[in-house]
Amino acid sequence: MTLAATGVLIADAVRAEGVVFAFNVITLEHAEGITDGLAAAGVPGILQISENAVRFHGGRMTPVVAACREVAAAAGVPVSVHLDHVQDVELAREVVAQADRLGISSLMVDSAHLEYEDNVTTTAELAAAGHSTSLWVEAELGEIGGKDGAHAPGVRTDPDEAASFVERTGVDGLAVAVGSSHAMTAATAELDLDLIARLADRLPVPLVLHGSSGVPVPTLRAAVAAGIRKVNVGTALNVGYTARVRQVLADDETVTDPRKYLTPARDAVRDTVAELAAALGRG
Repeated sequence: MTLAATGVLIADAVRAEGVVFAFNVITLEHAEGITDGLAAAGVPGILQISENAVRFHGGRMTPVVAACREVAAAAGVPVSVHLDHVQDVELAREVVAQADRLGISSLMVDSAHLEYEDNVTTTAELAAAGHSTSLWVEAELGEIGGKDGAHAPGVRTDPDEAASFVERTGVDGLAVAVGSSHAMTAATAELDLDLIARLADRLPVPLVLHGSSGVPVPTLRAAVAAGIRKVNVGTALNVGYTARVRQVLADDETVTDPRKYLTPARDAVRDTVAELAAALGRG
């Protein structure tokens, strides 16, 4: 299977009124488990590497991204590579410069920690740079996080402000604050489905949901029906991954070979991805 492009996957989802899942990669086992799960469900998807993951790998982007490119290219379904939540402007510029070589087809510019006008200026600059190398560029107005920010109780994306932001920055997709939060380990979030529908009607670009690990599957289905076209998943993978490692080590304290616990950890990622992908698919 040839490496896919994020923009094409999302355009297909828009036409089908469906969704594309983007799964967070931290280790090689994540990437392998994600692509195996997508193949099992028979749907395309996105491997996304966050700035935090790059930092985990010693600040070196190339090794982890190149590994994801090769895993994606060998997948049994179309899979693309995306850089997520990039706040460091120099890293964003490196993504743009290395995109063709590393097989990156999309970037999330995360300047939401800046004052609004600075966010607009920085995002517009990096979106233009990304478009010069055919990158699909995502952004957000205010922080999408589990540490207050745009996901503090009651905080929501304003449709008029979002429309202005998209027009001024030229981004291709917008992460919106509609009730989800990063790092949730229980699926208890309640989404503002009416707001999602109003945002989808108002904005000329696809909507992205961050923090979906805290959202029940039926609510995710409703969010897709309302207009969400890209759904990010991270914590749900790590919950399963870590649980399997704990179980193996607890069952046999003599285990020292990492393959003994990383194989079931990878399988847990595969199973989580397959379940989610099969439940929502793309169309």
